[in-house]
Amino acid sequence: MSGNRQIPWAGMLLALLTSICLVWASVSLLIVAVVAGVWFFSLWADRLRSMEEEPARQPISERPDLDAIARNAMEATVESVSIPMILTDETRIRAANAAARAVLGKHLVGQDTRIALRHPDAIRLLDQPDGSTVTVPALTVSDSVWHLTRHGIDARYRVIEMRDRTAEADISRAHTDFVANASHELRTPLSSIIGYVETLSDAGDKVDGALTQRFLGTVLREARRMQTLLADLMSLSQLEAEKHDLPETRIELPQLAQRVVREFAPAPGGAIRVEFEKGEDAPVVRGDAKQLEQLLRNFIDNALKYGDGETPVRVVLKPAPRNMTEVSVTDTGAGIAPEHLPHLTRRFYRTDPGRSRAAGGTGLGLAICKHIVERHRGRLDIASKLGVGTTVSVRLPLAAD
Repeated sequence: MSGNRQIPWAGMLLALLTSICLVWASVSLLIVAVVAGVWFFSLWADRLRSMEEEPARQPISERPDLDAIARNAMEATVESVSIPMILTDETRIRAANAAARAVLGKHLVGQDTRIALRHPDAIRLLDQPDGSTVTVPALTVSDSVWHLTRHGIDARYRVIEMRDRTAEADISRAHTDFVANASHELRTPLSSIIGYVETLSDAGDKVDGALTQRFLGTVLREARRMQTLLADLMSLSQLEAEKHDLPETRIELPQLAQRVVREFAPAPGGAIRVEFEKGEDAPVVRGDAKQLEQLLRNFIDNALKYGDGETPVRVVLKPAPRNMTEVSVTDTGAGIAPEHLPHLTRRFYRTDPGRSRAAGGTGLGLAICKHIVERHRGRLDIASKLGVGTTVSVRLPLAAD
C-alpha cells in the first residue's frame, strides 16, 4: 500500500492516550466514549480524503460523503448511550438518543435547541463554556430535577448530557422534612416540661400541693410522650436498616393475632372491645413475630382511639388471592376524608393533629406499619368512608411448605 493508504496508527494512538488522560481526570466515561469515537472516525475520514487525491480516484458521484460519515458516527455513538444525550449542530439538534426522545419528545431531532429545551435555565447553558453544568427544576414534570452538562466535540458540534436527579432531590427533601418534623415533635413536649419545672423551681414553697401535683402530672405525661416518640423513631430506623432482609421464621398467624387481641380484653364485666374472626384456615407466613404483633397492635389501637366506642373493633383473618392471607381491622368511627388517604403512611402525617396528640399519637405509627409490610413483601390497603368507618387490611404471602 502507498503511504496515503496506510492506517493512521500514530493518530489513533494519540486518541487512545488522550482518552486515558480524560478518564484519569475523572471526565464522564460516556463523554470520553463520544470524543474518542468522533476522533477515530475523523482519522478514518482523513484517510479517505487522501485516497480521493490519488490519480486513480473514483468518479465524483461515487465519492464518500465524509461529513455524513462523521455525523453518522457521532449519532450512532450518542444513540448507544442509556442516559439522555443530545448532539447539537450549532443551533440545531442533530441527534437525540432514545432516552432523550422519551424525555423531551419524539420530534426532538431537527428542532432549534432553545425551543426543544424550553426551560430558561437549560437555554442559559447553551451560551456557557464547554464543561458547564446547570440544575434545571421542572424540566419534564413539575417536581423533576435535572442536571444538564454541555460538552464540546469541535467548533461545530456539542453534546448535552442530561442526568435525572429527581430521586436524589426527593430523598434530600424527605430527609429535611423528617428532621424538621422530628425536631418540632420533640420541641413541643420538651418546652412544656421545661416551663412547668421552671415554674415549680421559681415558686418554691409558694405553690400548693394540689397545683404541684398537677404540674408534675403534666411533666410526667409529656416526658412519656417524648419517650414514646423516641421509641418509634428507633423502631423506624431499625426497620429501614433491615428492610431488605426477608424474615425466615414460620409463624402461625391465627395464634399471633389471638395473642394481640387478648391484650385488649376488657376488665371483668366490661364490654367487649375487639372481636376476632379467624375462620377455619390456619395460615402460616414467614415473618418477624415481634414486628407483626406491633403491626396488628397499632391497627387495633388506632381503631379503638378513632372508633365510635360503642361498636367493637373487628379483626378478621381470611384467605386472599395469589397464595396470600389477609388480616383486616375495621372500626365504625367518623372515617377519613378521601384526600387524606394517600398520605396516611407518611411520617408525622395527621388528619387531625390536635386530636392525634391528645390521644397520645406520634404520627409515626402507620409509617412504621408500612415498613413492616414492605419488609414482609406484603400489601397494605386503607379504605374509609366518612360517617361509616375505616378498614385497614394487610395481605401477606403464605409460607411455602
